[in-house]
Amino acid sequence: MEEKIIKDKLLENFLKYVSISSQSNEENKDIPSSKGQLVLAKKLAKELEELGANNIRINEYGVLQAVIEAKGVDEKKAPKIGWVCHLDTVDVGLSPDINPRIEKSYDGTDIVLDSSENIVLSPNEEKSLANYLGDDLIVTDGKSVLGADNKAAIANVITALWYIRENPSIKHGKIYLAFVPDEEIGLRGVRKIDFDNFDVDFAYTIDCCGLGELVYETFNAASGNLKIKGLSAHPMSSKNKLVNPIMIAHDFISMLDRSKMPEHTEGREGYIWITDIKSDVINCEVKFNIRDHDKKKFLNKKAYLMKITDLLSERYNKAKIEIEIEDTYANILDSVNEDNYLAIEKLKKAFEKLAIRPKIIPMRGGTDGSYLSTRNILTPNYFTGAHNFHSNKEFIPMDSFYKSFLVTLELMSI
Repeated sequence: MEEKIIKDKLLENFLKYVSISSQSNEENKDIPSSKGQLVLAKKLAKELEELGANNIRINEYGVLQAVIEAKGVDEKKAPKIGWVCHLDTVDVGLSPDINPRIEKSYDGTDIVLDSSENIVLSPNEEKSLANYLGDDLIVTDGKSVLGADNKAAIANVITALWYIRENPSIKHGKIYLAFVPDEEIGLRGVRKIDFDNFDVDFAYTIDCCGLGELVYETFNAASGNLKIKGLSAHPMSSKNKLVNPIMIAHDFISMLDRSKMPEHTEGREGYIWITDIKSDVINCEVKFNIRDHDKKKFLNKKAYLMKITDLLSERYNKAKIEIEIEDTYANILDSVNEDNYLAIEKLKKAFEKLAIRPKIIPMRGGTDGSYLSTRNILTPNYFTGAHNFHSNKEFIPMDSFYKSFLVTLELMSI
């Protein structure tokens, strides 16, 4: 009976949060980059007040922070733990408005998400569906992502706090909360946390996928721009005059190893990814991302891009060619040491107690924890239960959602 009540609460909270459109906007340099994120932050602030949180504040960047005071324990001996969730959903060219539905007691057949566009979630393509026969699945309408990344995490944490409030016999240490904007566009919001009011020993994110996933290894990441300014001339008299920036960009891209791009790599294999090209007859801009788990290989990739830029500048000396590379986040694993390993150990013990088999994976991405860990706040990551993040075929099984909640509750409790 209790499991059903909790699942109903998780679902209620999740549907409430995804009903607020909060897709981040990479082109907007303001933080938060969209109004919906601030709307969601304000709603959560009211809920946290009702749940007995203290020191609730939303700063000028839309970062919501709060504290749940310790109860029934010696505060000096209990670890101070933080949870960080992001308010935004990703923009992958789909609708910002999310309208999920529940597939009750999944029977193993195709799930038609959008009949008009023939968008189908099929067990022939999504093999993991076979693991969820009889389970209730939250799915999309085919027009948007589901937003389990990261609103399943928000629902998870808020429901855990509600459960603790409803069960006053549960003892816990001091709990710090941060709900941050714009994670999906370069971890912008997490950098704006008021760390004077986030005095944790370690923290957690709930920002990976299927049941049992446990992450404390992420990419090192950088993003960059190649800016090229050529020379224009009328094509009837352009010989030895015109310098075409598009062709220089072509040369730059041709110097990259096609086997080391996202579509040809997996596991711990790094890549360089060309993400955008804009050009006219004079100016061309190429945007790219660099990713690698291995710090040395990551640095080598950056050095290689600088080298070929210098080479192109020599080859096309009439053009102006500039490259900018900025680090985005770092591999959490590089921050792990004997002093902070308790964060990982506690998470593994929670999995063990709940009979959840851990799937420790090198995440081919990053989380807010990738930044926090560079600030001496080790922040491992664990599963939401969802599959197919950043896709209109994203879905979350309720049993996995519930088990993620149980992990959170176990981590909070003493």
